[in-house]
Amino acid sequence: MMAAAEPGRKPYRGVVVSLGLLCLLQAALNISLRLALYHSYSTSYNTLKRNLSDCDNKTLDLEAIFKTLTEERDELKKKWTDFVHYSQQGWKYFNGSFYYISSNMKTWNESRTDCLQKGMDLVVVNSKEEQEFINRYQKTMWIGLTDSEREGTWKWVDGTPLTTSFWQSGEPNNYEGQNEDCVETKFRDKNSWNDAVCGDRHPWICEKKMFL
Repeated sequence: MMAAAEPGRKPYRGVVVSLGLLCLLQAALNISLRLALYHSYSTSYNTLKRNLSDCDNKTLDLEAIFKTLTEERDELKKKWTDFVHYSQQGWKYFNGSFYYISSNMKTWNESRTDCLQKGMDLVVVNSKEEQEFINRYQKTMWIGLTDSEREGTWKWVDGTPLTTSFWQSGEPNNYEGQNEDCVETKFRDKNSWNDAVCGDRHPWICEKKMFL
């Protein structure tokens, strides 16, 4: 014989079920909130990480730019110091080079030695404008051109072959069978080069490249 249900037992069971559902809902809500917070934290962390990486890269870029600017400043300062130094010595500046024009006379080899001791070399004439600049000084001067290594093959003191020339009419000619292996420039006109004996004594002109 089945026992009769106790009064109030069904309502109690309903309360228990309701409380259980509320606990499940709260647990689900907690999990959802934690997932949302984790996603937000993860996104913020990754964003922060990218931003820090970008900052590091920008810092490195700025450091590289600063280093380059510092090197350029130091180079300009050095060039300016040299410019002032050479100008005070009376050297002439023209189109990327300083020029020293001698006031006495030497052989071609002695002239070149003097240029080298000054940190220069006998002039290498690369253009009509440079030749016209040299002619302003109205001197017969040794320049850095010779065929002493091989007769008829004219080379500049920097090793480059002759391409642009300003020979006088009939030159070079080894006049009267002389061994004229060195070149002097005269000032009579644009075409004023003459081959001469290297042992002759003339003023000379040195050149030092210096682009500002």
